[in-house]
Amino acid sequence: MNLKDINFAAMPQTAVNIVTKPTEFFQGMPKTGGFLEPLVFAVIMGFIGGIIQALLNVIGFGPAAGYGGSMMASFGIIIFMPIFIAIGSFIGGAILFVIWKLMGSQGNYETAYRCGAYLSALAPITSVIGAVPYLGGMVSMAIYVFYLVIASVNVHNLPAQNSWLVFGIIGAILAIIGVSGEYKARHMSSEMEKWLRAGEEVRKEYQDQTKDMQKSADEMREQTEEMARQLREQAEEMKRQAERNR
Repeated sequence: MNLKDINFAAMPQTAVNIVTKPTEFFQGMPKTGGFLEPLVFAVIMGFIGGIIQALLNVIGFGPAAGYGGSMMASFGIIIFMPIFIAIGSFIGGAILFVIWKLMGSQGNYETAYRCGAYLSALAPITSVIGAVPYLGGMVSMAIYVFYLVIASVNVHNLPAQNSWLVFGIIGAILAIIGVSGEYKARHMSSEMEKWLRAGEEVRKEYQDQTKDMQKSADEMREQTEEMARQLREQAEEMKRQAERNR
């Protein structure tokens, strides 16, 4: 398949179907057909998710907003998020392939990859939900678990109970790791802000001391000049008196 063979116009509806009708989508999803189309779909969803995250960061609600997020950082999200998703789709596909294979799936890597890549339709949604501190990450993980279970049942013909158990445990572990990481990141950000404030106070104090020293130096210079002027006047006066006494 070439890029010209991809129906880009149908991708928005595909994303809607994945989100709103996941069972129907995965029941009808071709298990083969190449990697290009799902890869392009994942990159586009990643780009949209990156734009959403960047906008949230700019207005102060994004996950990076509390970590000193700036316009440059937000622009970086738009650039790098599609790249991360493109690379991550192959890594994630391999991980899903191993998990599903251990659960008894007969599907190959391509099938696992296509499932994971199409689940990137959730990226714009989880980008918004993820803006909520702590809770957002857990809710996003729960959403992915729900859709992975649907893919497990309808694509890989695995029992729903086993799928919920396996992905529920994995999701819970990842959620705990995510919350812990977010807490550490926010704590580190808070400490950095304290150090920055302390550094700013030191800088201001140094500037004030420098100004005081400069002021003192100016005063000493003026006093020295005044003393030199008085000495010159006294010397001139003594010279005039000496001339008058001759």
